[in-house]
Amino acid sequence: MPTSADVARLAGVSRATVSYVLNNTSAVRISEPTRRRVREAAKELGYVPHAAARSLRAGHSRMVLMPTPNVPVGPLYSRFLSELQWALGRLDYTVVQYGLVGLAGDEAARAWAELRPVAVLAPGARELGPEGVALLKRSGARAVVTFGPTQVDGAHAMLMDQREVGRSAGTHLAAPGRRRIGVVIPEESGLEEFARPRADGVREAAESLGASVVELPLAYDESAAARLAGRWRSLGLDAVFAYNDEYAMLLMRALQDEGVRVPDETAVVGADDLMLGRLLRPRLSTVRIELPSGQELAELVDRVVRDPGTAPLVRELLGATVVRRESS
Repeated sequence: MPTSADVARLAGVSRATVSYVLNNTSAVRISEPTRRRVREAAKELGYVPHAAARSLRAGHSRMVLMPTPNVPVGPLYSRFLSELQWALGRLDYTVVQYGLVGLAGDEAARAWAELRPVAVLAPGARELGPEGVALLKRSGARAVVTFGPTQVDGAHAMLMDQREVGRSAGTHLAAPGRRRIGVVIPEESGLEEFARPRADGVREAAESLGASVVELPLAYDESAAARLAGRWRSLGLDAVFAYNDEYAMLLMRALQDEGVRVPDETAVVGADDLMLGRLLRPRLSTVRIELPSGQELAELVDRVVRDPGTAPLVRELLGATVVRRESS
């Protein structure tokens, strides 16, 4: 197994220079020709820096742990996570995803702490409480960041209030005079964390404008959508917020198959602004959800890692804007 000493001999530099170059250390000025010579020597020998040894020297790891969400995530959130991982990599962090199957609360925190990450980006209070945050910090995590509707004591919080998505849709549907609005509640396990606040937001906006709201449990399945569409006219609904674009497309197709005219009889609105929604006829109205850039969050993590005494920060992550198209 090649060592840094082998790389140093082949490149004609010191082992310290090899370490500075391969660890992307910016505190020491090293000429570009020397950097290139070290990288070429490492590539020729097949040398890879030892992460554990580097952690011992630095006093902490460069691992950022990202527990995988225990709910299905759509394309919008997937893109955000991909951008975040890329940005953390550019800052010389190693991103590790950790499955949450069978783990929750403090049990999950103990499993994460065993890996000694320098930072943990957790899905939210449902998976991580104050005791878990304290445990992670005692185990060396300098930054613990949660995503969700509420802040967890001791952690930095990226607040994502899903009610705003529902409020935007409810206002859009009720303001022009739609009086009886359906709200799709997905039956898939785990989605209630998003669906319930969105439904509450629709209800809040609709009732303030004199409209009523009917909840519509729906599985993500063609036959389930067909059954709902089959009794649609008996429900007396003139609008529906379908949780997201995928459920909206599923339901709109079923309504059209049943002969329900969109938007004349029923206006349909989704959320996430997926490209497929623009290809439908009529084109799907949607709530465009605005997330911060992954670069912004990566820089926040890096800042807290460098200064772990930073007081818990709270950031509002979710903005919501209705994009009106032909379906409403």
